[in-house]
Amino acid sequence: MTATTLDAHLAKRYEPALVLACLEIVLDFGVAGGLAGGLLIGTGAGLLLIGNGRIAGASGIVRDFLGFAFDGAWLERAVFLAGLILAPLAYASIAGAPMLEAPFSAPVMALGGLLVGVGVAYANGCTSGHGVCGLSRFSTRSLAATVTFMATAAATVFLVRHVVGA
Repeated sequence: MTATTLDAHLAKRYEPALVLACLEIVLDFGVAGGLAGGLLIGTGAGLLLIGNGRIAGASGIVRDFLGFAFDGAWLERAVFLAGLILAPLAYASIAGAPMLEAPFSAPVMALGGLLVGVGVAYANGCTSGHGVCGLSRFSTRSLAATVTFMATAAATVFLVRHVVGA
């Protein structure tokens, strides 16, 4: 296929209106924001691993911070956690706070958080440690943990939406 034929083929196949429609879909569904967020999370995790040799597992960072492990990395953990709290607040102040609706009461959500914490303890890590950092290092343990996280999440959504009816 010559360059001219290839250009004609691409022009016919990818008309500007189709490209604009696809771009509109991407922007409407928030795919661009998710992509940007994923790139930032991956970059931050990579920089933490390269710069300090540490995995960016949020649950481990919280555990060690709350356990007051004064091993020289306490300030690093404090800054990491401050970033997790302040970054969404900064975004909301610029772009406006999203409308959030909690479908459950505070005690039910607290129980859910407690169950997630127990699961994190049993899995020796959370989705950021296993899903982002572990999978990128081709860890089979992280693959098993991430598959378990995702299957449990899918089952929970199915049960809540279709069995319980919330």
